[in-house]
Amino acid sequence: MKDVVAWLKEHGNLKVIDAPLDVELEIPHVAYIEVKKEDSRPLLFTNPVNKAKGITYDMPVLMNIFANKEITEKIFGKHPDEVAEGIEELLKLKPPKGVVAKLKMLPKLFSLKNVFPKRLKGRGACQEVIYTKEEVDLDSLPILKTWEEDGGPFITMGQVYTQSLDGQMQNLGMYRLQQYDKHRLGMHWQIHKDASHFFDQYQRAGKKMPVSVAVGGDPLYIWCGQAPMPHGMFELLLYGFVRNQNARVVKSITNDIYIPEDVDIVIEGFVDPEKMEIEGPFGDHTGYYTLKEPFPVLEVETITMKSKPVFAATVVGKPPLEDKYMGWATERVFLPILKPMAPDLIDYNMPENGVFHNLILAKMKTLYKGHAQQFMHAFWGVGQMSFVKHAVFVGEDAPELEAYEALTEHILNRLDKNKILITQGVVDHLDHSSPEQFVGGKLGIDATGSEVGEGVAVPLSDSELLAKMQKIDSNILELKQYMTHTKNPLCVITVEKSRAISDDWEKVDSLQEHIKVLVIVDKANNDIHEPYMLIWRVANNIDAQRDIKLSPFIVIDGTNKGIVDGYDREWPGDTHCTKEVLDGLQAKGLIDIDQTFIKKFGLLPF
Repeated sequence: MKDVVAWLKEHGNLKVIDAPLDVELEIPHVAYIEVKKEDSRPLLFTNPVNKAKGITYDMPVLMNIFANKEITEKIFGKHPDEVAEGIEELLKLKPPKGVVAKLKMLPKLFSLKNVFPKRLKGRGACQEVIYTKEEVDLDSLPILKTWEEDGGPFITMGQVYTQSLDGQMQNLGMYRLQQYDKHRLGMHWQIHKDASHFFDQYQRAGKKMPVSVAVGGDPLYIWCGQAPMPHGMFELLLYGFVRNQNARVVKSITNDIYIPEDVDIVIEGFVDPEKMEIEGPFGDHTGYYTLKEPFPVLEVETITMKSKPVFAATVVGKPPLEDKYMGWATERVFLPILKPMAPDLIDYNMPENGVFHNLILAKMKTLYKGHAQQFMHAFWGVGQMSFVKHAVFVGEDAPELEAYEALTEHILNRLDKNKILITQGVVDHLDHSSPEQFVGGKLGIDATGSEVGEGVAVPLSDSELLAKMQKIDSNILELKQYMTHTKNPLCVITVEKSRAISDDWEKVDSLQEHIKVLVIVDKANNDIHEPYMLIWRVANNIDAQRDIKLSPFIVIDGTNKGIVDGYDREWPGDTHCTKEVLDGLQAKGLIDIDQTFIKKFGLLPF
């Protein structure tokens, strides 16, 4: 993997695009379309330009590196389940008894020497070219602007290396970095992250914090940067464990942080804890814009790079995205680490249209009453799992967790409103639905038992049920029922909202003999025939304490919230492509999409 582009050409079906394309919108739009295809491929843009600034870049842009499961597995060099097996074996290691047992353990212990990063003397390939502070110019890098309303260009695949004030702890995180000008970047490390905790230490000490940002190199570095390692554990340990060889690191030029010697670009600098600047908005992986907020600023001291660097980037927005495959690998690898806190956990899955933290499916062996609820509290109390908003637990007799249609049927046949837990806890920094930032409602569904006894008392067709509903409220526009053969069919309606949905909840109570679960979404930008995107919308838009009613049947309000709902935060907008850019790319033959594709993935407003 010394030459990632050559490796991707041979192993990843790399698509090379030689047409000059703008780093503002054009390149990101092509990548955004590509990642949504069934046969998604990595992309290399060889002639990036910035039309607004009149720049032609001398380095290509590499995107969609984790294009599918097959290439992700090749990047690892093995199936992620094999990595998980190795971790599980380590967790179960016991002191050997007897000479034979000790000899058998030696190979395992010997291989562990490869886990720890190896510090090299001298300079690495990433330091072949050095630009000093006087020469620093972030405009020389093809930094992308993905969405029209973004606050500026953002580095989206930056490996952010930091260390604690005492130098004893190191961290690798992947945070977006907004370019403010030629020598400053916004540091979007969220308050729950290790880098932010280090920042607090420097702030209390009144000292500037060193930071080194790496771009490119072995794609496994990128994956390690987003891995949810336990607090205090350096993510590059994972690299050594997966590769069974040490990550080779060199010292940064202007600070004491070590970075992999084979990355393409390193941006070094210091964060002044007294200086903050507004960062954003930014169309994020939730499919919504995250709003403007003050964050620390990195003052760039030095930029180093290979003599022929490649600029790695990713695009975020509505699912499916590249993080679908990165998240799949993370999910598999970290299963053994979850099991000690939940010993009867069999498997778990975080669907990409649930935006990972918003929805988790888990299979478990139930041993006693309340066991699933115990698991819910365990998940909500540990590490990054504490950010999960909606957790659904099924028993060991359930279908495979990725068999979504069969699993949905299984859950709906066991859905009992008396086995639903609604509580409150910490939510992700990017969550927009909770009334208060960082704290919001949690939903836990125990679907581990036997099938419920009763279904819908008097089933109606979609047209019959819609007619009844429209007599109650003329703001109800469309209706579609899903899984009508189960004990708890889903009835989805769209509305033209003029007041809080909760004001009218009681109006539909009279329909309880026809409905078991009612889901409400706005008419705008929601296609009632696309369950994949409906799940995305609802998982993003609900706060369980405010938006779910359990009696006389389950009602879920997945509409956008505002003043009429008593919601006084700013509700963010969807990420939408720019029509003129899509039309231009289509005319050049660089993308091939139709109106069905556009509507299916919500590329444009409708």
